[in-house]
Amino acid sequence: MPRLATRCIATALLSACISGGAVAQDAGAGSRGTPAAGHPLGHEFYFTRGIYSSTVDHDAWGPRWAIDYPEADQHFLDALERLTGIDAYALDNPQPLGEGTLRDFPFVYVVEAGALQLSDEERAALRAYLLAGGFMMVDDFWGTQAWNNLAAQLDLLLPGHAIRDIALDHPIFHAFYDIDELLQVPNVAQAASGRTHEYDGYVPFARGIFDQHGRLMVLINWNTDLGDAWEWADSPDYPLHFSNYAFRLGVNIVIYSMSY
Repeated sequence: MPRLATRCIATALLSACISGGAVAQDAGAGSRGTPAAGHPLGHEFYFTRGIYSSTVDHDAWGPRWAIDYPEADQHFLDALERLTGIDAYALDNPQPLGEGTLRDFPFVYVVEAGALQLSDEERAALRAYLLAGGFMMVDDFWGTQAWNNLAAQLDLLLPGHAIRDIALDHPIFHAFYDIDELLQVPNVAQAASGRTHEYDGYVPFARGIFDQHGRLMVLINWNTDLGDAWEWADSPDYPLHFSNYAFRLGVNIVIYSMSY
């Protein structure tokens, strides 16, 4: 059987495994898995979620940086280990964007960018991180208003760096799986209604910012929500084709971030 086909079957089986409660956790669901200060970082990969300043401190779901947290992070980590064999830290790893500890982790995941409002300290630390080789994945934000806020924040963060559409022949879409289309991945409520978009975010986009050497350092998933698909992969009501796609694209993104 072709290797890629085997991987696709493994992805489908993974959702069933998660549904059966097979998520590996060292400290139980909902735990905060940040490595203790001074603890040796002995794993190949840490799924690092960015803690940031926001225009909305809290709402009914908690702080905006923590949407889908920690279940999405932990489900994705289980997928990453099962599908790739990468030695990934088994728990979530939230890190403030304004602290130097971010430099220990070459991948950072940021959600709800419509509420992003970086402080001067966060901006300086994140800029240094990205230009030194770090990678930021932006996910789960929808519509024109949220886009305008993110674009303004990125202009302040990386002045002179244009935001560009990412073509489907870019290596990030072929780092492990071959992905030849962008799916709009809905949140769990929208999936149940049969509608995939939120606000005026009718079309999904993959956009990014590149460094001077052509390395993609910021990936922007706009009008789509991979994190909700990861979080709800254990729900029989969440459509399997969305969660499978979200896992495949997420795996590609991580491998790209570790390789370039």
